Amino acid sequence: MAPNKPREASIERTSEYEEFIEKLVVYHEKRGTHLDREPKVGSRRIDLLRLWKRVIEEGGYDKVSDTKGNKLAWRRLAGEFLPGSPNLTTQAFIVKSSYYKNLAAYEISTIHNREPPPPSILEDVSAKGGDLLNRTVENYFPTGSREPDRLRNGESDSEESDENGEPKKTPKPDKMDVDEPGSTGRVTRGLRHAPPQRVLFQPEMTSARQTRTATGSLHSPQPGSQSNGAFGQSLTAQTIMAYEPRTAVPVNLKPVLTPANNPDHFRSMRMKNIVNRKNRPVPMRGMMLPGTGFPGPNIYIRALHALQSKEPEEEAYALHHLVKISHERGDKYRFDQFPGLAEALIAKVIEVASIFYDVKWEISFVEEDLEQQSILNGLSGTSDLLQRIQSLELLDFQDDLLPEEVAKSLGMFNEAALIIRNMVMLHENALFVSMIPSVRDLIVVVLNLPNHATTVELQHYALEIAEQLTRFWTLDSQNPLYLSLLAQVDSEDRGKIITSLRGLGRIAMNLEATNKLTNVPKNSLQSICDWLLVEDEELRNACLDFLYLFTGFVDNVEILANEVDVEGLVNQLVRLLQYNAITYEERRSNAKSSKSSQQAESAPKLSVAIIEHLVALEEPERSSQWLRTCFEEDANGEITQIQLWSAYNAAFQDVMTTNQSLKALMPAKDFITNVSTTFGSASAQVLNIGGQPKYTIKGIRPRSVPVDPATKKQYMRCCWHPPSLLNGYADSKHSTTKIECGEFTSGVKAMWEHVISVHLKVPRDEGGKWLLEQKPDIDMANGDAVTATIPTKYFCHWGGCIHFNPSGTDSAFEAGQHMKTHLPDTSLMHSIHAKHNRTPSTSTPLTTSSQARYQNFQPQFGQPVGIGSVENRYNSSNLDIRSGVPSLSQQPSPNFRYYNTATDESQDAAGLPLASVLVLRNLARQLGKLNPPPQIHEVPDSPTHKRSRSESSPDRRRSTGAKKPRLSDAAMKAQRENEEIEKEEQEAEKAGWVPRIFAPVKEQLYFVSAHNLTLRNYMGGLFKAITDGGG
Repeated sequence: MAPNKPREASIERTSEYEEFIEKLVVYHEKRGTHLDREPKVGSRRIDLLRLWKRVIEEGGYDKVSDTKGNKLAWRRLAGEFLPGSPNLTTQAFIVKSSYYKNLAAYEISTIHNREPPPPSILEDVSAKGGDLLNRTVENYFPTGSREPDRLRNGESDSEESDENGEPKKTPKPDKMDVDEPGSTGRVTRGLRHAPPQRVLFQPEMTSARQTRTATGSLHSPQPGSQSNGAFGQSLTAQTIMAYEPRTAVPVNLKPVLTPANNPDHFRSMRMKNIVNRKNRPVPMRGMMLPGTGFPGPNIYIRALHALQSKEPEEEAYALHHLVKISHERGDKYRFDQFPGLAEALIAKVIEVASIFYDVKWEISFVEEDLEQQSILNGLSGTSDLLQRIQSLELLDFQDDLLPEEVAKSLGMFNEAALIIRNMVMLHENALFVSMIPSVRDLIVVVLNLPNHATTVELQHYALEIAEQLTRFWTLDSQNPLYLSLLAQVDSEDRGKIITSLRGLGRIAMNLEATNKLTNVPKNSLQSICDWLLVEDEELRNACLDFLYLFTGFVDNVEILANEVDVEGLVNQLVRLLQYNAITYEERRSNAKSSKSSQQAESAPKLSVAIIEHLVALEEPERSSQWLRTCFEEDANGEITQIQLWSAYNAAFQDVMTTNQSLKALMPAKDFITNVSTTFGSASAQVLNIGGQPKYTIKGIRPRSVPVDPATKKQYMRCCWHPPSLLNGYADSKHSTTKIECGEFTSGVKAMWEHVISVHLKVPRDEGGKWLLEQKPDIDMANGDAVTATIPTKYFCHWGGCIHFNPSGTDSAFEAGQHMKTHLPDTSLMHSIHAKHNRTPSTSTPLTTSSQARYQNFQPQFGQPVGIGSVENRYNSSNLDIRSGVPSLSQQPSPNFRYYNTATDESQDAAGLPLASVLVLRNLARQLGKLNPPPQIHEVPDSPTHKRSRSESSPDRRRSTGAKKPRLSDAAMKAQRENEEIEKEEQEAEKAGWVPRIFAPVKEQLYFVSAHNLTLRNYMGGLFKAITDGGG
């Protein structure tokens, strides 16, 4: 007999396998389950590592166990592990059970990163079915044993099961192909037969065991007896039918409860177990150490309790985390969700007084304790807190160096105040804290701390808290908080001044009560008026907001008029009406004449600076910007494509030639296409004229003046004329019809540099600065300066100017400064410079002081002096020859300029100009209700008031006793002027506050009303108040 072939090893024990098994051992120990390291199927051992990898490749346990989407998957896997097995179906279920009990929970934890079901519904039950990821105690009901049903239905225990553990079904009777003895064969095969009668086995009860022969002889069936069913005369059937069991002997057996004989009992026990599982807390993974396993309260409750514990370390922990929470979660973190938090923070901040005074403030809610000096009233606030603070003794502080304990405490006080400050920025928190009376005492205590460097930060926090809370309070003139805020106005700290003014201005803002701002000290009012002169927009806004509320009441305005220079205040407010005004020029076109205006035929010539800016752009942006600069949309406009392409090439030809590194221009085809992209109404057309095609572009035309494509601001044209044409000399170089330079620049500075460099030819040094004076050559022998060249003569040919004719000037500086007089003045002194740049035809003398004030207030803009101005200066070419009257048709219509101030998102007035006009309106309304000011007996010492009243009085003239001489016309005119001056003085003495204060600035107010479109709607109310007040 040949020897048997040795069986291959079932498991490869590699290092990877050993490491994997160790991980499984640790996992099952933590889980409290048993691990079968090498499960056995038949005579072979299953490699768990190999089985793990194979199932994971298939998608996991639930994927392999899906009988609908992945049929017979376990059978295929069993075939790989047990090749050639005769009973593969049964062994497939054993392989599945091995994975289920050893690897299923590990797969859920490591692959799916989820908590596996407890062992009671996983390892402890059968591996039937799948869907482990969704199995829970509530939704899983394991099926009971089928043994009672099989016994009840007469099923055999030896039936085979399929791979999922389900028993195989008995084939249908019509599928059986068995011919019984004595049957009619196929004729009756398809008929339904009665099932065979089965008799349960009954064991023998006799003590002596009989032999098979004896048993057979005693109970042998009689041949020829009738059988039932399809067995007919079969011997087996006769034997079964003739069997008679022996008489049962009673046995003393104890009944055992089983699911078969008492299913109700086991059903009730199972339901009770399920209920207990639901109520049982989920155990923590691993062993739970003492004091662990419970998360405890969240950080919010933890910080609240730590703050209330009064332990320094716990308070430091709480304040550290609350600062971060209030900053990052200030929009969600609310006081009403954590009762006691606001009170704890307030009590903590109030403790700061113990560092500087010999007191430790405590908040009490018991009326019997409120009489003590160190007890603050937590019910309604402490009304005499200022008097108590003033009576305290200040501790001695030599320098800013604090002990360690004091520094730590001060840091915690600042953190507590910062937490309150951050949280009251939310409206709900501010409303909640405003209803706590002790927060007012907190602000008073902090604001009345000594002026020390260590208290600055804390006082700023207190002021910001007051700024958010005063809108919910009504404070009278004796309230400690109101007096403390007023005291901060006199501080030298800009931040304290601004915040305190804001806090005072917001008192009772959210209430129906009015904030009268009474008992404001005189020096504070004067300081507020003086701060309007400071170039600080934020400080000015705070002062104007305070003045707007303060001037809403007659009593306050009366104090302001008697104690403060109200005339200077009004003058400054009028100046602020044009704060940061932006110039806007409205272009008014001339009336249409019979002759149409001549349009430009070619693209305008741009300066080198503009071309260098455009050439640096990438295509097609370069061509689009050039088109927007030199062309505009016109429904009737038309230009040939070759003309447009030639103008584009000519504009960049010089720059492209000198700098070869620049990218080439766009091809002609792409350029024509980009025209339609740049201008939506432009379109390329082909016209057939005389049988010849003409390629044109319809919808655009050249601009007469190029513009900046971004701002649509017109460029400036150079009006420099060739000198040969002006002097009448023949010059072939300038023999064309073009009589001026005509180059456009982007602004005044660029035009000035263009004239200096191109026309005056002033050189630059190596650093790019202008050489206004030529450096002489140095004789190397004696070191003397030697003039090598004849000095250059500079002339001005701008618009026909003859300022330096005929000899010119040697100074380039003088020529450059003179050139600036031809250009618009954009400096801060433009209004003063413009007066000296007027032409005689447009200048008018200022005859009255009001006109002088109006001209000084109105911004002036010098216009470039061109040929027209020269003609106006030296001849009367603008006069009609027949009538001698100026020809209106030759004068261009003026452009009207507006000076608009700041606006908000809704395009309404905002900022300092709006606040100023509102304060002026309040002053005009309230001053009109006051009694006229006292008469002024002193005459101002001014050129217009040289004579006193006593000198010109009739009594003095009569005291001479001489006969009244006959006066000449000049004397009579002087006398009439004196009488008018006396009349004006008498009227001014009788006038009220409004005419006296607003009359000097009325012309300026009219200018603002006419030229400021933003404030136009508010100026009407101001003028009405001035008129009602007698102004």
